[in-house]
Amino acid sequence: MSASAASRIIAVDTYDIRFPTSRELDGSDAMNPDPDYSAAYVVLRTGSDDTADGLEGHGFTFTIGRGNDVQVAAIEALRPHILGRPVDELCADPGALSRDLIGDSQLRWLGPEKGVMHMAIGAVVNAVWDLAAKRAEKPLWQLLADATPEWLVSQVDFRYIADVLTPEEALRLLREGREGATERAVLLKERGFPGYTTSPGWLGYSDEKLTRLARQAVADGFTQIKLKVGADLADDVRRCRVARSVVGPDIRVAIDANQRWNVDEAIEWTKALAEFDPYWIEEPTSPDDVLGHAAIRKAIAPVKVATGEHVQNRIIFKQLLQAGAIDILQIDAARVGGVNENLAILLLAAKFGIPVCPHAGGVGLCELVQHLSMFDYVALSGTTEDRVIEYVDHLHAHFLDPVVIREGHYMAPTSPGFSATMRPESIAEFTFPGGTFWAADLDRQKGQAA
Repeated sequence: MSASAASRIIAVDTYDIRFPTSRELDGSDAMNPDPDYSAAYVVLRTGSDDTADGLEGHGFTFTIGRGNDVQVAAIEALRPHILGRPVDELCADPGALSRDLIGDSQLRWLGPEKGVMHMAIGAVVNAVWDLAAKRAEKPLWQLLADATPEWLVSQVDFRYIADVLTPEEALRLLREGREGATERAVLLKERGFPGYTTSPGWLGYSDEKLTRLARQAVADGFTQIKLKVGADLADDVRRCRVARSVVGPDIRVAIDANQRWNVDEAIEWTKALAEFDPYWIEEPTSPDDVLGHAAIRKAIAPVKVATGEHVQNRIIFKQLLQAGAIDILQIDAARVGGVNENLAILLLAAKFGIPVCPHAGGVGLCELVQHLSMFDYVALSGTTEDRVIEYVDHLHAHFLDPVVIREGHYMAPTSPGFSATMRPESIAEFTFPGGTFWAADLDRQKGQAA
């Protein structure tokens, strides 16, 4: 794959893509009972003189339903920063674009570095990394693992975290991480990266469905499952009892409250479920409450505390680590400002020796985050001990390079890019409101109302 040196970004196309997952209660939890998994999707098209050369960068951020109205508008607000950029320069230094997008003072006012605008920046930055990896003819995890420590450090924004992690310390961590990287890359390609599954645990599922899916998870080689909790304690006790009886004592069972509780509730509720030996409690309270997480962790040990999918930026992660508030750090590929910021967060976790177990429920999040964990294993932390990537068996068929799970492990992607490219037919069908699925759905609703 090659591109003209004159190639530029000639179009920034956005799509509001929604899937009706709430109708089967897929994705249901105590805080989000009716999610329609959605992607605010962006395609960077390249060429010269308005003539496309066929190379594209694909990126997205994950929302649920109506949130896409706002999220797509936020991505479109970034278009002036991207159009016309030389592709060679963009792919040689994605960090430069990241700094420009974050530094737009009028848009920054809406954050700073948090919320809808920061997620929009993440979608665009991730699309650039997808384009860079495609041009390099490497999967993103390998592009990152092959990069020099010096270049990786140049991609990280150390503002607000340099009191804890300096560029010099990051360089040392990355240089140490390269020792044995070649051998680990071979092992990764052979056996993959450990995963765990949330598929049995959605809150709206019946006990029969929970039983069937938990049994299947064990048969498929997963050594950890996760259950949603937090709506009703008696219901949670029953469901945890069912799950533990199905999987036995040797399979880890994590629980996830999706931010439902106050601090005292989190402590009391988790202790009430302790008889079922939960491995971690995820998102026990507000993701912004650093000291609350620290208090919960102290009170419920040896149950671990995990959070991160809604943590807004590297600064909050820094504080969670400084305060000793978490046992498990959960990055999200699309919540923060893209690959560059996730590099900073991985480096922070490596410095503190905290395992990273990414969040991956949603549209395409499994496809994206596998690359970050695999880079971390090959070229930074050097281990998969107590590290697992979440797996949810939804919507993978809509991607050209879907995740491959074998014996409970994510197999390393081999196709160039960030595994972010959706099938054109899926975009045509599920773009809201004019895609073929939603147009037909609207006609059905009109017919029922008549």
